[in-house]
Amino acid sequence: MAGNTFGKIFKLTTFGESHGTALGGIIEGCPAGIALDFDAIKSEMQRRKPGQSAIVTQRKEEDEVQFLSGIFEGKTTGTSIGFIIPNTNQKSDDYSHIKDSYRPSHADYVYEKKYGIRDYRGGGRSSARETASRVVGGSIAKQIIPEIKINAFVSSVGTIFIDKPYQELDFTKIDSNAVRCPDEATAQLMENHIKEIKKQGDTVGGTITCVIQNVPIGLGEPVFDKLHAELGKAMLSINAVKGFEFGSGFCGAQMKGSDHNDLYNLDGTTKTNLSGGIQGGISNGMDIYFRVAFKPVATLLQKQEHLNNKGQIEVQQGKGRHDACVVPRAVPIVEAMAALVMADYFLMDKINK
Repeated sequence: MAGNTFGKIFKLTTFGESHGTALGGIIEGCPAGIALDFDAIKSEMQRRKPGQSAIVTQRKEEDEVQFLSGIFEGKTTGTSIGFIIPNTNQKSDDYSHIKDSYRPSHADYVYEKKYGIRDYRGGGRSSARETASRVVGGSIAKQIIPEIKINAFVSSVGTIFIDKPYQELDFTKIDSNAVRCPDEATAQLMENHIKEIKKQGDTVGGTITCVIQNVPIGLGEPVFDKLHAELGKAMLSINAVKGFEFGSGFCGAQMKGSDHNDLYNLDGTTKTNLSGGIQGGISNGMDIYFRVAFKPVATLLQKQEHLNNKGQIEVQQGKGRHDACVVPRAVPIVEAMAALVMADYFLMDKINK
């Protein structure tokens, strides 16, 4: 299976399945001599882990990271950093009923057609549990670029949206509620909606907005390695993501150029930032901001039609422990993938100079 490695200079390769012995990864290209903050890594893992509130899956995993190589006396050595995250709370029997059937909007069918075999326990490699390894990599990436600040937050759940620009939000409040929305009134509406959807045995989607600040001018490469293109690839590689827009995004397509152009100040900054901090694929020093759309979780705790491996349609009901809305737990994943991109391009820029 290809496609398990992300990055060009700072590379993360992940391995493992949802119901296997462990997940894990190998990080290459990390500079030597970085004193790692292991508490920060643990904190990021706690933000992503299941069972953290009443509105997410109740699978209980501590997600303790065990580092195997590349670190000595708390500092990176410049060699490959290997790590594992043991799985300790699998309930594989919850998936025995789908051994011979394909769940709608899951990867079951295409995995079996492509490889001739699939791990039906929790989706195997296609499970969102794989993202735990990304959070480890992203946590280390953040420590390579401490000056660059990355904050993601839930900006919508279903039809409930924050009605304020990000500049008016207090990012310190992102983790003050279960939804990870920095606007408290909107967060309460979102949480109530998720709970109601969960009672129905249904699921709901949403969006996450990410803001990257203190970015130096010049990160990004021309043509095929544009900074926003790599951010888009990073976000679209996350499970359940269906859309990505940065800067003015799709709203920009409705505007006139005279309204959309970001006019310069004398110091090179711009009066507006509809470009989203990137021009020509290269960072311009303004805030980079983008939005990521997540579909509703595909596993429903209500009856739906499934296709079985005999070519028959059958009715089954989802079982097990699942999120009614994935976006609250996806916030640290979006931040991690953004950090992987920014660290990679930061190191690439140093090499090019």
